[in-house]
Amino acid sequence: MFLSVNDFDYTLPAHLIAQRPLAERNASRLLGVGQTLTDRHFSDLPEFLRPNDLLVFNDTRVLHARLFGVKESGGAVEVLLERPLGPHEALAQVRASRSPGAGTILRLADAFNVTVLGRVGEFFHLRFPPDENLVDLIERYGKLPLPPYIQRESVSADESRYQTVYARAPGSVAAPTAGLHFDEKMLETLTRRGVKSAWLTLHVGAGTFQPVRVHDLAEHQMHRERYIIPLATVDAVAATRKAGGRVIAVGTTSLRALEAAAGHGELVAGEGETALFILPGFRFRVVDALITNFHLPRSTLLMLVSAFAGMETIRRAYAHAIDQGYRFFSYGDAMFLIRDNETVCDAV
Repeated sequence: MFLSVNDFDYTLPAHLIAQRPLAERNASRLLGVGQTLTDRHFSDLPEFLRPNDLLVFNDTRVLHARLFGVKESGGAVEVLLERPLGPHEALAQVRASRSPGAGTILRLADAFNVTVLGRVGEFFHLRFPPDENLVDLIERYGKLPLPPYIQRESVSADESRYQTVYARAPGSVAAPTAGLHFDEKMLETLTRRGVKSAWLTLHVGAGTFQPVRVHDLAEHQMHRERYIIPLATVDAVAATRKAGGRVIAVGTTSLRALEAAAGHGELVAGEGETALFILPGFRFRVVDALITNFHLPRSTLLMLVSAFAGMETIRRAYAHAIDQGYRFFSYGDAMFLIRDNETVCDAV
């Protein structure tokens, strides 16, 4: 099946792009998407779930990955880490009036120097000082990197609200936003109702915001992201299957990690990198349902949810959400998606 980027386009009024979080995490709206569309609030999520269902969360933590500085020539630079390559090297986006070449020294935050080692595709390979871990440096001197469609600088409230309440593994430059709707009370409520939880880590890179630049999607090169699947999570998935429950990914990052780790047919524990590009026609092996936010037009994440729930179903859901004034993207509202042609929940 030929698919073009135009197959995943839609028009979004700018006022529906959420610029700030709501006062309470679970006060956002929740659109149940299946054979019918159901308007709820995220606080109603327990009604979508059943005892023995398994929620799989991504516990990555967002780094203070945006740094400002100058080149040796005095020109201003902005650095956005893509991902660490070890304790003293990283890939990053670098904005400057003229791209820095190999050997260029960048003075960041007026506190330390990094050296440009070269290019790796669209990213710059940077070497940080050898006497301190680069994560410690950027956490001390960097700023929280809000997504480009949020038209404001980060403020103190973002320090907590652009992190999930269960974030613990530093390494991302963007939040796994479906998890932002969960608070401690919601997690406790779900546990009391017999809903199980499991954890994995996928560090979200800046490539998640990169546009698709090809018309024919068969030619698109997906960005790579690192993930870790614990053995306990593999065991929890197996136990869920045995008990007749559903595996529900909290966010597209959890889904990508699970499906990448099951690429040979069976979910396996371990760590690795994935460049998995999920398009309609993809065979899902692990995930039965997905909690996710609304995604940008022409984006790989919109393609992923279209593969999961069906292209026409997603088009219908997005048109409904726009008509009903749902809030979009990172600080916006959520959807509960089931696999194409299945029922959202007995209670809905």
